Amino acid sequence: MSKVLVSDPIDQAGIDILSQVATVDVKTGLKPEELLNIIGEYDALMIRSGTRVTKEIIEAGTQLKIVGRAGVGVDNVDVPAATRRGIVVVNSPEGNTIAAAEHAIAMMLALSRHIPDANTSVKRGAWDRSSFIGAEVYKKTLGIVGLGKIGSHVAAVAKAMGMKLLAYDPYISTERAEQLGCQLVDLDLLMQQADYITLHIPKTPETTHLINGVTLAKMKPTARIINCARGGLIEEAALAAAIKDGKIAGAALDVFESEPLGESDLRSLNKQVILTPHLGASTTEAQVNVAIDVAEQIRDVLLGLPARSAVNIPGLGPDVLEELKPYMQLAETLGNLVGQLAGGRVELLNVRLQGELATNKSQPLVVAALKGLLYQALRERVNYVNASLEAKERGIRVIETRDASIRDYAGSLHLEATGSLGTHSVTGALLGEREIHLTDVDGFPINVPPSKYMLFTLHRDMPGIIGKLGSLLGSFNVNIASMQVGRKIVRGDAVMALSIDDPLPEGILDEIVKVPGIRDAYTVTL
Repeated sequence: MSKVLVSDPIDQAGIDILSQVATVDVKTGLKPEELLNIIGEYDALMIRSGTRVTKEIIEAGTQLKIVGRAGVGVDNVDVPAATRRGIVVVNSPEGNTIAAAEHAIAMMLALSRHIPDANTSVKRGAWDRSSFIGAEVYKKTLGIVGLGKIGSHVAAVAKAMGMKLLAYDPYISTERAEQLGCQLVDLDLLMQQADYITLHIPKTPETTHLINGVTLAKMKPTARIINCARGGLIEEAALAAAIKDGKIAGAALDVFESEPLGESDLRSLNKQVILTPHLGASTTEAQVNVAIDVAEQIRDVLLGLPARSAVNIPGLGPDVLEELKPYMQLAETLGNLVGQLAGGRVELLNVRLQGELATNKSQPLVVAALKGLLYQALRERVNYVNASLEAKERGIRVIETRDASIRDYAGSLHLEATGSLGTHSVTGALLGEREIHLTDVDGFPINVPPSKYMLFTLHRDMPGIIGKLGSLLGSFNVNIASMQVGRKIVRGDAVMALSIDDPLPEGILDEIVKVPGIRDAYTVTL
């Protein structure tokens, strides 16, 4: 009989499910060396946030088939190490959706009606009604930043309360936003028009301090902001200053840049600020839900069935994975690239398998392409299991085709995406020792391996333009690692692909398109 180790406290409902198929040992509070010594006995490990599943733990777990995290994040699990060992890692991405959404709504209402301070006042023996005159949310404008599962539920509840809904999400289609009753706008307009702003996005390099002194200055003086998503989305010092100076009316925060919250000016802003200790998922129902969800997945994997919320590479047989793995990496890279060229809000993705690749299974490659396409929006939250569902929820239509007659290379993959920046296409193939090469960008033939930082330009094929661009980049201290030009006819249109050593400095794209002959420029980070 299989053995499961539960190393963090979970609800009994999860343990009961595991007990159907395995012997369950509950040993919480283990030191790393203690876990290392016993993990080799177990087929499955169930954790929450307290246990760190390091590479050493993974390697010592010689019988491990699955690691289950009863919650959303898997930051405490070395997922690449587990993947290399063929260990499935699962989480519960929807288990706390309702809890987090309801906490955001509760924070908005409590902030509007000064409930925490009014409660404290009455308990101290006062009856000071005039000091706690609040504001109604009915007919007010709620700006929702991020229309994923949690943001979508907030939208549904807020709409039922009679609020007008604006939304900013560069990865959601206009049609999907309209289905949720939201008007899709850019972030600046949302900041300017919203009476309440609620954040429901992951923390990434792009979203860190998304709300800062500049964006806060655009808000109404009567506006309030709620963050029950991730710490670090708001520049907390700038927020405190904006509230103190009367530039906005208040804030309700459940998450912080550093937790537990240390010294902070936010603590002194009584009626204007509500602070809670990361309670978004802290409901009895959410704890039960995540325990049941992950326990069911562990049970299924132990029975030889697929997991529904794996975060690495489940659902592919070893033979298929071995054959297609290099092409899946190609598809993921091309999806990431074409998504950035087309703009975040992609509505249509065409996937065409060409040459010998046209005889292979398409589904794994389509899923890999969608994973790459959605990476800029979802980061580690998108995987081979949920990529198709996430794309569907964002209104992305996928068209699959095959063309065995295209034989420029033994097998190649062509992706075309229509997004907020127009329609763009990329083609790639595996050359040499199965190295990924870009072989075509927007119909212009090239042959260049992708790099972490890339710059693409559309320009006229004319003397001197390469030198002008090189001089401009040099003036900004941008070092070019490689450069290639693709053209169809002499002195016609051409595409230039440059690999650069570092990200482009702020504002340089505007300078690039001012160079005579350059019509457009795009930067890509892979």
